[in-house]
Amino acid sequence: MGNRLSKIVTRTGDDGTTGLADGTRVPKDSARVEAGGSVDELNSAIGVVLACELPEAMPPQLLAIQHDLFDFGGELAIPGSVVIRAQQVEALESLLEGWNAGLPPLREFVLPGGGAAAAHCHLARAICRRAERRCWALARTEPVNPQALRYLNRLSDFLFVLARVLARRASGSEVMWRSERGAGGPTR
Repeated sequence: MGNRLSKIVTRTGDDGTTGLADGTRVPKDSARVEAGGSVDELNSAIGVVLACELPEAMPPQLLAIQHDLFDFGGELAIPGSVVIRAQQVEALESLLEGWNAGLPPLREFVLPGGGAAAAHCHLARAICRRAERRCWALARTEPVNPQALRYLNRLSDFLFVLARVLARRASGSEVMWRSERGAGGPTR
């Protein structure tokens, strides 16, 4: 593989446009760039989760997901390309089911938190939901790989389950939302 970026400062974006991988110039705030940027931000947020202390099985799974997200970013940068396949969605579903099997059923909403790793995972989940919204916004005007859209939907669920696992690992439980707290402020 040759040098992909031999020059970092190109000044070509100073006019408010950016280049897609196929050479097309588009506005930096186009739906395609917004979608790709959100997927990139999600990938970075997963990198922050990976910087935390995690159970042994999680890092290789999250690293594989980062590769998938980088591939999906490539799809968004080359309109019409398809890299994410149904098998990747099914593999993610299988991982999700595996981690969820050891968790008790939810009876209340979970508040984001429960330790540093869990909190970072919740943040990645929220970013994933935004990335999914941005990709659906793009899909209303341009073709987007439906398997990649499914992948993002499953990934947010996966990150939620991992956050639950990590919170229980850090503190033995999760922080649950209490609807009856009234006007007296937050309670624990």
